[in-house]
Amino acid sequence: MIKIYHNPRCTKSRQGLAVVEAFGKEFEVVKYLDTSLSTEQLNEIINILDIKPIELVRKNEAIWKSDYKGKDLTDAQIVAAMSENPKLIERPIVILDKNGVIGRPTELINELLEK
Repeated sequence: MIKIYHNPRCTKSRQGLAVVEAFGKEFEVVKYLDTSLSTEQLNEIINILDIKPIELVRKNEAIWKSDYKGKDLTDAQIVAAMSENPKLIERPIVILDKNGVIGRPTELINELLEK
């Protein structure tokens, strides 16, 4: 099943959702700003994406700049920061089985879904 981690207020996330909808398969939308992701859920996503936790962080968010930028943080601290402040999570994230992408650019979503 396809799962998209989505922020309806984000243009890129809405574009990603449109790509998933156009694919024509059943999918689940997770509005992660409404229900924060646990550290376990975030670690699972990070493992599927095969990235470092810092690569999932939106570094231009005000909260990152004010509270975390320039600090020597462990991976666990970065994941905890995203769990506590879901605005820090890059979006959209699309997962298909045990593969996934951060959908920037949206062409990455197409590549994932066409595998």
